[in-house]
Amino acid sequence: MGALYRLSVKLMVAIGKAVNISSKGKYPGDILSNMRSNKFTFDDVSCGSMEGFLQSLKCEDVSHQQDVCGLKGNEARRAATSQWQRDQRLWWKGQPIDRQSEEFQALVRRAYAALFEQNTRFRMALMSTKGKKLYYLNGRKDPRKTILTAQEFCQILTELRTQNEDKKMFGTGSRH
Repeated sequence: MGALYRLSVKLMVAIGKAVNISSKGKYPGDILSNMRSNKFTFDDVSCGSMEGFLQSLKCEDVSHQQDVCGLKGNEARRAATSQWQRDQRLWWKGQPIDRQSEEFQALVRRAYAALFEQNTRFRMALMSTKGKKLYYLNGRKDPRKTILTAQEFCQILTELRTQNEDKKMFGTGSRH
């Protein structure tokens, strides 16, 4: 990303037209970060954060995958490997998934939907961004080198927010 692009995003954030998602940023961008401890359960697996879930997809061993799911932030990142990049094969509950497939995209969207439905803090933070463009300036662009690109991440959150704008979900769900 060029310096001019980063500067324009920061300006949009400053004037209230955008949110940059960052664990070290301001609300609501900090709460929306995958690194944040936002607990949820997905397919009967307890997740300590979205980062834990995403990093667990790099683990073929089901037991190790469940352990990684329970982690948050940098703990989860350190527990995973980059070997998946060679063949673009990820795993969920013992089943291989091609990183570049629609199946992978659907799995990740379902995980974010579970997080949104179960975690009040995350849900309220996302819904507070209504009318604002979402950015993730620290994200990578190449889907062959990252588990989730900045574009994919922001698109998933934007779609989730749009799908739920008319629902009255602010007080429902678990209190994680």
